[in-house]
Amino acid sequence: MTRDDLDPAVTAILSDHWGDRRAWFEFTLGSAACHSIVADLDGEVVGTGVATVNGLVAWIGTIWVAHDHRRHGIGAALTDAVTDIAFAEGAETLLLVATDRGRPLYERSGFEVQTWYRTFEAPESDEAYAEGRLAPPSGATIRPFRPEDIEPMAALDRVATGEDRRRILDELASPTGTRVLETGDGDIRGFVVRGPWGGGATVAPMLDDALPIVDARRRAGTSGKRVRCGIVLENEAGADALERAGWTEAWRAPRLIRGAPLTWHPDHLWGQFNHAMG
Repeated sequence: MTRDDLDPAVTAILSDHWGDRRAWFEFTLGSAACHSIVADLDGEVVGTGVATVNGLVAWIGTIWVAHDHRRHGIGAALTDAVTDIAFAEGAETLLLVATDRGRPLYERSGFEVQTWYRTFEAPESDEAYAEGRLAPPSGATIRPFRPEDIEPMAALDRVATGEDRRRILDELASPTGTRVLETGDGDIRGFVVRGPWGGGATVAPMLDDALPIVDARRRAGTSGKRVRCGIVLENEAGADALERAGWTEAWRAPRLIRGAPLTWHPDHLWGQFNHAMG
């Protein structure tokens, strides 16, 4: 993908009711970790794909094919192309989140279901949420990001995800879009990093730290706009706590893996950037 492909790709995806991908593609074009490609047919953008490489782990996503050009192998070709890029960049494990329509394609390419994401939505009214509102643990605060936070954040993230997302965190972390939970001793025990397209990676190893971070993100959200929290199926304690706080499950999606097994901690994850980045 080049800058010249940006407008045609965004327009085509919007017309296919896939949402506005402009902010996402603009980020991929400027990120060292992201590799975005297009399928070009006589000068027309008819497909897209993205590989995001985080050390030995890569995410595959934004595999889109124009409606009139489906069932001709373009989706498989795009998947193979970004997979080849990821392996060439040194990735040993590939991850993706599949739609119902895309899952058979990915399974034919060697991916298999690893687990499922559960996406919860916050209640619409403050009254409905009041009983579940939680403060940080005693002595801890939730504050805006500072540059010196990046290393402890990256360390928490590596344990949680099994990936090295240091580059991504460095590119996206900011005082306006990032919050950290800091203890009275100055330790960073959790964070949320928002992307300009709306996603937000949220990491906290302990339940009592995670819930206040999720709560703070909700209260900072735009009025009238839904706030979501994505956890992994293994995080049963997190699901119970969110439901008690008034959140409701909206949908599930399978997380697929291909390649070397991954050492990670799914119960540390409370939100994702998007489905082409994790």
